[in-house]
Amino acid sequence: MSVPNPLVTRCTDVMSGTVVFAGTRVPVQTLIDYIEEGDTLHSFLEDFPTVTRDHALAVLETAKELFFSHAHSLG
Repeated sequence: MSVPNPLVTRCTDVMSGTVVFAGTRVPVQTLIDYIEEGDTLHSFLEDFPTVTRDHALAVLETAKELFFSHAHSLG
């Protein structure tokens, strides 16, 4: 399944500028909150059916890549 490009968007007219999954009104922060609270990706996807599994995984993969690209080397 294809995912939108870009993966996420921000627009003052949609959710007051909150970063959302592109093509939806679902904040990316909501997925992060689910994970932080110990919920599963499956649970998130059931509660927000406008976000596909591939889309959510692509957002998480991008976040992971950004995280590792900004890691400081200590020697």
